[in-house]
Amino acid sequence: MLFQIIDDLSNHSIQLLCHLAKVSRSGYYNWVKRKAFPSERQIEDEKLKQKIIECHQKYKGIYGYRRIQIWLKRTYDIHINHKKVQRLLSELGIKAIIRKKRIYYGKKEPYLISNNYLNRAFYASRPNEKWVTDITYLILNGQKLYLSAIKDLYNNEVVAYQISRRNDYKLVLDTLKTAIKGRNVKGILLHSDQGYQYTSHNYNQLLTKNKMKASMSRKGNCWDNASMENFFSHLKTECFNLHSFKTSQEVRRAIKDYILFYNHERFQNKLNNLTPIEYRSQAF
Repeated sequence: MLFQIIDDLSNHSIQLLCHLAKVSRSGYYNWVKRKAFPSERQIEDEKLKQKIIECHQKYKGIYGYRRIQIWLKRTYDIHINHKKVQRLLSELGIKAIIRKKRIYYGKKEPYLISNNYLNRAFYASRPNEKWVTDITYLILNGQKLYLSAIKDLYNNEVVAYQISRRNDYKLVLDTLKTAIKGRNVKGILLHSDQGYQYTSHNYNQLLTKNKMKASMSRKGNCWDNASMENFFSHLKTECFNLHSFKTSQEVRRAIKDYILFYNHERFQNKLNNLTPIEYRSQAF
């Protein structure tokens, strides 16, 4: 192909063109000679190339060298080695359309899906009756930070959160362990989506161990966890999007400050214009 391009531009300096293409002049002139006086093998290869192009166009490029070999045999009774077909395809610059292989991550863990017991009833009659949880991401310098949080539907208090560079089992389990610590969580309904972290055995075992009950949104239905989405929306609008962060430490500090503000200082109409902590204090 390089020699052909040089030949097409042969009104310019051949020496310069060969230098730019990083090929030898002797190689170019040998190619010109072969082109002018092709050998029998070259003539045969050119005929095969035309048939290969015919097959490639007919089947819209889906045939690789092995199927093209079979096609040549069946259509033209041409018996050639598959390696030769490979070479001719390479010379033509033709590649088959190849399906992308699915990434295999090893044996997948069996998952546990719970019913949607919450059923969009985003209210609770007492603290620690219904919790909701989810994960969102924050983009910092082209990279994602993942924020996992748990909120009490009684007073919209954020009872626990964790930030990580990885959206994995550990992020969710650490968030849940933080929420459980120092609280009587027996009987709490904890609602989430059907993310793989929440359907894992480790997550469900931790709930069972602490006598908590899992609830999950219907697949692909974000409205089933709208309350948690609402908090993330406030956090991004009132905190993350207002600042230009340079480091993850700055983001972590800002989120910590915002959640303290959200729980202790941010008045909410749904809570009779009280803060989440003030509203919870009235329950006792």
